[in-house]
Amino acid sequence: MRVLVVLCAVVAALAVAAPASSGGWATVGFEPLPDGMSAGGTWTPTITIKQHGMTPLAGLAPMVEIYDETGAVSRFDATETSEVGVYQADVVFPTAGDWRVLIDSGFGESRVTYGPFAIGAPSGGGSRELPVVGLGAALLALVAGIGLLAARRTRRLTPASG
Repeated sequence: MRVLVVLCAVVAALAVAAPASSGGWATVGFEPLPDGMSAGGTWTPTITIKQHGMTPLAGLAPMVEIYDETGAVSRFDATETSEVGVYQADVVFPTAGDWRVLIDSGFGESRVTYGPFAIGAPSGGGSRELPVVGLGAALLALVAGIGLLAARRTRRLTPASG
């Protein structure tokens, strides 16, 4: 009889524990990195978090973590948007190189990783050859224009032969 009571108690405890532990997961969706992302540029992914992949979750504190092959890590907290279950973070890659992304939903163990992907050199610090080439082309066009004007003027000033 005691064995039956103990067995019933164990079964009852397991029956109560199973529903209490269910529901502890969520899906994490986000916009991937745009092509041509460079160091110093800002990536603002829209992160969507849904419990059981269905119900948008509000009031969370998701974060985005980026790390490169050297182990350098940067963390960016996401903020809730006006849409329930949707968050955004402003992520800045400090250097060029291969990076990975980890998005933690802030809900249980729901997180996703992404990468590696290459981040290019910072934009704006590029070569100065292009402006020099552009300046040279403009100067060449100016000289050609002056040459055409001079040739026209010479024709007009030439006396007519008769």
